[in-house]
Amino acid sequence: MLGNGLRRARTARLVRTLAISGTGAGVLALPLIGAGCASAATPATAPAVKTAVTIGYPNTLDGWIRASLAVMAQKHIPGTYNGIYRNVIRESSGNPRAINLWDSNARAGIPSKGLLQVIQPTFTTYHVNGTSWDIYDPVANITAACNYAAHRYGTIDNVHGAY
Repeated sequence: MLGNGLRRARTARLVRTLAISGTGAGVLALPLIGAGCASAATPATAPAVKTAVTIGYPNTLDGWIRASLAVMAQKHIPGTYNGIYRNVIRESSGNPRAINLWDSNARAGIPSKGLLQVIQPTFTTYHVNGTSWDIYDPVANITAACNYAAHRYGTIDNVHGAY
């Protein structure tokens, strides 16, 4: 019987050899050779997160808005494509990684982020279940911002400036 250290070394060498060969057989061989490391374990199933792609829309500004509208319809959050689009273009020019590092929120240590320039406390408070908790995720950002706008202004359609 091989010692644990020798067994792990041989297993690692075999997996590297198979992976380098480009066959993907290294991953397939792990259960067969008794790899016991965490990387061979099947990850826990995470809850389904609604993104533009998982809802069936392209990973573009148009797709993000349409995906958000689909989630909003399910959650009864008011808003229109035109209202969202107008605010996205004003706030971030359509850049989901936009971050404001110069306004009063930024000076207070909580910069506005994402397509609709939401600060983290607002995103956390108005996050919509089923969307990502990543403030930079386009669908999550739009949906949380529209939820906030609905509570504060009735709908994102009523927002015509910084909010």
